[in-house]
Amino acid sequence: MRKNEGGSSSDKQCFFARRPQLALLDCAMVLFARCLEAPISSDFAPLALADGSFAAGLRLESALSLLKQAGRHLPDGPVVGSQEWLQSVVDGLCDISSRDALTGLSNRRQFEAAIGREVDRVARMGEPALLLVVDIDHFKKVNDTYGHAAGDLVIQSVAATLLDCVRPMDTVARIGGEEFAIILPNCPPAFGQTVAERIRQKVDALPVVVIGGQVLSVTISIGGAFAPQWVRSSSAFWCERADQQLYRAKAGGRNRTCLETPPQTEVSAEEKNMLFSGFGQFDAIADSCSEDHLPKTSE
Repeated sequence: MRKNEGGSSSDKQCFFARRPQLALLDCAMVLFARCLEAPISSDFAPLALADGSFAAGLRLESALSLLKQAGRHLPDGPVVGSQEWLQSVVDGLCDISSRDALTGLSNRRQFEAAIGREVDRVARMGEPALLLVVDIDHFKKVNDTYGHAAGDLVIQSVAATLLDCVRPMDTVARIGGEEFAIILPNCPPAFGQTVAERIRQKVDALPVVVIGGQVLSVTISIGGAFAPQWVRSSSAFWCERADQQLYRAKAGGRNRTCLETPPQTEVSAEEKNMLFSGFGQFDAIADSCSEDHLPKTSE
């Protein structure tokens, strides 16, 4: 190992003890640079940290270039190299790492995190949630006939339409070449088919103008499945069930929606008595769960 020009190994070991006022982020950056023992290049000045120390060897040219390419502009207020400025760089990198570069939608990484949270929420709270898997019909033919640039325009147009059809609380992600996924929290089974069909019809009515002025008609197939309520399931199983419905839509001729029929939930009088017997303070809740008030879903 090359001798550390900044001090002995004992200096490294007591670094935190000598500088307890450094913030955690500052310590991590300085320690990382010292462990690498990276020299400061002649064309790169060290970044000044909030307490006046320097993050020697910290290189951000690639990160800043990536942010610029993605159209992310850093705030003008913070001093370059300050902790606030560095935090804005980190936030920008986190954002673009979770976005699909072509459409701006959530990418697969962000989708997997979102569906994992939704599975956990449905298991804890019992609220209904719908997962839709969307695939552009005959997309390979578009690429083969009009070129990949036209294919990109089709993907972008469909992505914008999907985003326009959902609520702010919903998650729309591009999870494959021409495949998308939509997570709809708190979507009752009674409305699932209506929501999916509205999305399909809106894309069907969308003319896509590609290079050369050619107007293409685009259709999509949609498969959907509801997350099992009050059950600790897995996101992979939920996705698999939605995929099965997408295969049904494809096999049925495309340009259609197929949703899995959710299980019918009913509570018998005997089960109701077992649930609420001995809990007088819940009489009002028990009354509200009478057979006349139980939600039923159609087959």
